[in-house]
Amino acid sequence: MKYFGGCDSGSTYTKCVIIDETGKIAADVTLKSRINSVLSAQAALDEAIAQVEGLKSAEDLAYLVGTGYGRNKVPFADENISEISCHAMGVHVADPTVRSIIDIGGQDVKGIGVDTDGTVQNFAMNDKCAAGTGRFFEAMAKAFEMDLPAFSRLSLKAENVIPITSQCTVFAESEVISLVGEGKPMDEIAAGIELSVAKRCFVMAKKAGAVDRITLTGGCAKNDGLKAAIEKVLKLKVIELPVDPQLIGALGAAEFARQKGMHKGDRI
Repeated sequence: MKYFGGCDSGSTYTKCVIIDETGKIAADVTLKSRINSVLSAQAALDEAIAQVEGLKSAEDLAYLVGTGYGRNKVPFADENISEISCHAMGVHVADPTVRSIIDIGGQDVKGIGVDTDGTVQNFAMNDKCAAGTGRFFEAMAKAFEMDLPAFSRLSLKAENVIPITSQCTVFAESEVISLVGEGKPMDEIAAGIELSVAKRCFVMAKKAGAVDRITLTGGCAKNDGLKAAIEKVLKLKVIELPVDPQLIGALGAAEFARQKGMHKGDRI
């Protein structure tokens, strides 16, 4: 049995997926990224390799594709492919009926249109500002003195929304701290935060060609409050994928590795 790997070296988390010849996931790992991308990728690969009987190192993989922020630093990678292409392919593998994606990473937000074969049809990206990204949500959760899972559920309890007017992460954090200090309901402030991010996603979704349904990828796809706000603002059904949305980029990279590796001999 041949195995194929995809390593998504992100700015916040590093993910690795190994699949077999049939495309079935044999191993997956998600680790907090270190400052050194090489060490992050190596650690993720080592953990994934340890989950597959018969594999001893990344060099035993028939083909390995690196993607993400640090894709050029993935050890033993045969090829590097952009995270936009890998997210499109990963979603296609998980649910081939999905045609539009919002990927919320640690430092950027992308809208991606997917063609019927898993290739990218069109895309738009906001990488000029951290507002609406994983870093933004981390800052907001910190302001609430909560962990991210608790913060992501907080807005679901709100009966009203307190708008957050600042678009900048730094100013928004100051605004939130002021509102909390004034004794405003924390769930309503959280609802305002989720709504402000959903509005930012609106532009990305439209540029990606979203019509009636969309899926979310990246770690922020696990934010229940954000999903609810996106459905309200975009008036689109958010499709839940059968695979951890944080692994989608690595899964797409692994599928590219499988397609390329099945038509080539094992690495020398």
